[in-house]
Amino acid sequence: MAYGARASGWLGWIWFAAVMMILVGVFNVITGLSAILRGALYVQTGDQVLVLNLPAWGWIHLILGVLLIAVGIALIAGQPWARVVAVVLAALNAIEHMLFIPAYPWWSLIVIAIDILVIYALVVHGHEMERTA
Repeated sequence: MAYGARASGWLGWIWFAAVMMILVGVFNVITGLSAILRGALYVQTGDQVLVLNLPAWGWIHLILGVLLIAVGIALIAGQPWARVVAVVLAALNAIEHMLFIPAYPWWSLIVIAIDILVIYALVVHGHEMERTA
């Protein structure tokens, strides 16, 4: 009698990564829309470090947020390609928030920490997703 591979407790890390990607994606969409539609919500000083103007940052947040949501849903659905794309998007999101630190330092650091946990979950425990599929 053959038994299928049983998922270990580490599968929860994959679910954590997927849910965090969706959540961070939603926050990115909200941040992007607020920067595009109501730029007055952001305080800009004369010595700002932002390389792009505020609407450009808004579009970057919006597009990245939509992609994060889509890949998070694909992770939950068990799509094999989603793991690699999720790692790349989480890394891009962390880099993007490193550049956004002058505007929102604490929020950016929190998102970077979440992105690091997502990358850890997918790289170290991503094989659990393949085992249960």
